[in-house]
Amino acid sequence: MTQYTILGDTSVRIAGSAERGIREGRLRPGDRLPPIRDLAGDLGVSSGTVASAYRRLRERGLAVGAGRAGTRVAERPSLPLRLTTVLPKGTRDLSDGNPDPGLLPRLPAIRLDVVLYGTEPKVPELVQVVRAQFEADRIPAGALAVVGGALDGIERVLGAHLRSGDRVGVEDPCFTRVLDLLAAFGLEREPIAIDERGPKPPALAAALERGIDALIVTPRAQNPTGAALDSVRARELRHVLGGRPELLVVEDDHAGPIAGAPVASLCHRRRRWAVIRSYAKALGPDLRLAVLTGDEETVARVEGRQLLGTGWVSHLLQRIVAGALADPAVGRLLAGAERAYAERRAALLAALGDRGIPATGASGLNVWVRVAEESATVQALLAEGWAVAPGERFRLKAPPAVRVTISRLGRDEAAALADAVARGAGQKARRYTA
Repeated sequence: MTQYTILGDTSVRIAGSAERGIREGRLRPGDRLPPIRDLAGDLGVSSGTVASAYRRLRERGLAVGAGRAGTRVAERPSLPLRLTTVLPKGTRDLSDGNPDPGLLPRLPAIRLDVVLYGTEPKVPELVQVVRAQFEADRIPAGALAVVGGALDGIERVLGAHLRSGDRVGVEDPCFTRVLDLLAAFGLEREPIAIDERGPKPPALAAALERGIDALIVTPRAQNPTGAALDSVRARELRHVLGGRPELLVVEDDHAGPIAGAPVASLCHRRRRWAVIRSYAKALGPDLRLAVLTGDEETVARVEGRQLLGTGWVSHLLQRIVAGALADPAVGRLLAGAERAYAERRAALLAALGDRGIPATGASGLNVWVRVAEESATVQALLAEGWAVAPGERFRLKAPPAVRVTISRLGRDEAAALADAVARGAGQKARRYTA
């Protein structure tokens, strides 16, 4: 247990003391907080007061309940922490989920017009080009909102419809920041098992039976597994969802034009829905912009709340993205990047398959590699100069795995990495049988 001393005589002050410890790095992600009765005795307050303080921390996404293990600091608390891992010199970092900088296009120069308060929030050129893309994908785009990236869009849609305590169906495994966002909202997470083609219909049916108020799905380039819906799976899932027309369905199309798979949507003929398409992976992570389409009520709520806060996404960013998407040269570069990522995924999947190592990666920038034990595999790979992401933070109930970002993995490196994975897995297997 951490040695940081939590102080306070009310639930607000106790929670504030714990938050200060987290912010200062003296309480670190994963640290166990003192048992409620012990802390209550130390502070001379009731157990209910400490329980209320811990509940405040959970509602703010700073702590999570860990069953009999008590309460722990969240793995990604909703505070601006600076917790970086320094990798050994010469390590190939395949853990960060970034695109290849060499495959990002040079963006066109744009004019710097003056934009004043009261200006229309959306740039017409961006609306025109994105609406055409959505309609080409057979996704209705009557109502559109421009938001500050995929996660900003997800947060705004959830905030428009849900309240703390509501249950949200999520893919298992799932992108860590989506899980963290739900925790920060005080929303309950209902895991839905997936395969290479997305959520499994029986798993979705079971989640609906248990009761969920919303569903978040990544239609392609699923992070971390690379899963992608095809038309058959999408039709099966729409059939399962047919009995719940009021359920909010949110699609996170975060990879957009470089996903490596066509998009198949679950949102046809739904009452409450949103599809969020980001351009950060394709054009560069600093372009924090996504376009959201959905039912009129959802889009209106998102834009209305936006007007009360940030007001609008910078017209400068909007014009940059609009110019890039309308430029045939940029389109050719994005198509080339999509092919390059597909080749890198295929090379690693083939190398792993040749060595009998199960892995998935139908689309996107990541390959999900099944392993017997995550920590041992991560450490064994690091010792050989490869940094990968352990799967624990992505998983709720899914089996152990590691995530490999293939965006900068050369095709000639795939065999060497697969050999290293096989050696790490073999060492663990021998320990199991000893």
